[in-house]
Amino acid sequence: MAQLLSDIEINSQIGQLPDWSVVGQEIQMVRKFKDFIAAIDFVNKLVEPAEAAGHHPDIAISYNKVTITLTTHDAGGLTQKDFDLAQVISQLSRIWV
Repeated sequence: MAQLLSDIEINSQIGQLPDWSVVGQEIQMVRKFKDFIAAIDFVNKLVEPAEAAGHHPDIAISYNKVTITLTTHDAGGLTQKDFDLAQVISQLSRIWV
């Protein structure tokens, strides 16, 4: 099982991810796209990196707004896996916005 990060580690890493915020024991990113199709295209691009990492985000779609939430459920909070995948998602989101 992945090891939980300390508050100091979380604060350090979230500072390197300006698109993300800490919400309780999760990190979250919200992105708006030009329309529903662009939002769905972006979400579809997340499948491969999530599968490769063996770590899957919670995703909510509301028309052109996508909310992505990461936490490591089996560890009960935030681990390095969350921040690694957040970095990949941030890079992908810059292509689609």
